[in-house]
Amino acid sequence: MGGKMSNNVAEYSAFIAAATECLKYPGIVTIRGDSKLVVEQLNGRWKVNGGLYTPFYERARVLWGNLKNRAELAWIPRDQNDICDVLSKKVLLDMGIKFKIQPIK
Repeated sequence: MGGKMSNNVAEYSAFIAAATECLKYPGIVTIRGDSKLVVEQLNGRWKVNGGLYTPFYERARVLWGNLKNRAELAWIPRDQNDICDVLSKKVLLDMGIKFKIQPIK
């Protein structure tokens, strides 16, 4: 995505992928994520102020609307999610992507 990428775009893209997969199967689901922005905006507690992620938010909002009668969206603080955080960064590092903001633990 180049100049159209941000951490918020990545976080919404992850939600979109998870929600799309959840819609394939019946039953109750819990989607957990460490993006407080995604969780709070989709649950209607935070405003959307615009930015690169806005089209991704709009797609996520539609998917969430199709799921929320049988789903929960839960925020997991990053410090309680360190194993997943390390594994996700490893995939990106293996692809040659360098991190500018958050150092690897």
